[in-house]
Amino acid sequence: MAATERIWTAGLVIIGDEILSGRTQDKNIGQIALWLNLQGIRLAEVRVVGDTVAAIVEAVNALRARNDYLFTTGGIGPTHDDITVDAIAEAVGVPVAVHPTARAALERYYATRGGVTEARLRMARVPEGADLIENRMSGAPGIRWGNIFIMAGVPHITAMMLDALSGSIEGGKPLLSETVGCWVAESEVADLLAATEKGHPGCQIGSYPFFREGKVGANFVIRSTERAVLESCRDDLAARLIAAGRTPVPGGI
Repeated sequence: MAATERIWTAGLVIIGDEILSGRTQDKNIGQIALWLNLQGIRLAEVRVVGDTVAAIVEAVNALRARNDYLFTTGGIGPTHDDITVDAIAEAVGVPVAVHPTARAALERYYATRGGVTEARLRMARVPEGADLIENRMSGAPGIRWGNIFIMAGVPHITAMMLDALSGSIEGGKPLLSETVGCWVAESEVADLLAATEKGHPGCQIGSYPFFREGKVGANFVIRSTERAVLESCRDDLAARLIAAGRTPVPGGI
């Protein structure tokens, strides 16, 4: 990886008391991280906050200040505790407005479902000046305000919103990876791993130990944006493990 290569990053704020209480298990971190990587963007940090305006405002402003993009999930539904739009509007210093295109989409969706009630109309509210992110599932759109992307908390709806955004935001090269497994305690090869990584600028090696079949092992995941650099580091790591009397397993264990 060239020293001057631009690395794009994103932060993620997951919003919801149900996540913090354990009632709901978050499934969005993984799918958002994978999608971002395909856009050439690294998910740099994640914060989980409850349904309070102050907590959302603080998290949004902290993470958007040090990343290229900020994504949020949760809190854009029709109920009283869906306060994400209000909090983000406060964070960026604009009022809340009803987006006419979002209102029209909701009116079409609910035409045969009891019509647009006051509660349902809440899902057309946006920070003033926002654009919409298409939602083919339920009609209630996601929201884009500058570099902030406000998305649903329901994972399959989040996935559809991500799909609608694919290819529309600027990023760098996707981060590629290769895995080498080995039946060895990571502490026994720590120096070997460090030396390998140092010998291949542009590569990072992560070590993920496990205990399986009564034995200790680890998978070493090599990451780089350059295929040739990645494969060179992978082959060198395997050779160093063999020289140390170990048996590398291509693709991991």
